[in-house]
Amino acid sequence: MGHLAMGLLWALPAWWLLWDEHASALFVVFAVLMAPFPDVDTFLSTAFPNAVHHHGVTHTIVFVVTISVVAGAIVAATLTDRIDDWTAQRFETGRTFVFATVAFAVGGLSHVFADMLSAPDISTPIEPLWPFFEGSLGIDVLYYNNPWWNVGFLSLMIVVHLVVAYSAFDRRGASRTGGA
Repeated sequence: MGHLAMGLLWALPAWWLLWDEHASALFVVFAVLMAPFPDVDTFLSTAFPNAVHHHGVTHTIVFVVTISVVAGAIVAATLTDRIDDWTAQRFETGRTFVFATVAFAVGGLSHVFADMLSAPDISTPIEPLWPFFEGSLGIDVLYYNNPWWNVGFLSLMIVVHLVVAYSAFDRRGASRTGGA
């Protein structure tokens, strides 16, 4: 829950960018879908116990950006026409690639940042700048298994997104129709 909430926090600026409300919502969805992805290492460590560990390579900026580029390319190749139809804006393949890649990177990097805030207390250290810099960058501000924090933060982010999205829909709708 905490990673989804952090993904929502990091995706919040999408509502103020120069997209229509559908494109902004899609950006938020892509970011939130990517937010838990670095924890794929918990599954990979079961299959490859000697090669993968939690907070290892999947919790690095290099990994998140690489996966975001791959996912952005897949979205651009398969969903550009649908995104173009769903939004009021023209999304050609190149623009879809950049849009999706940035959204996925925002979600994945939010996860790495959240783990930097909370990981050192009960888990292995996180080294987000590996392979360029070896060393933990965790600052242990939060206990990430605290259900009150996770539920509260996620609930707050959902409410904030609903309010901001409603405001964006209302503001953009008024500007398109010439209203106040």
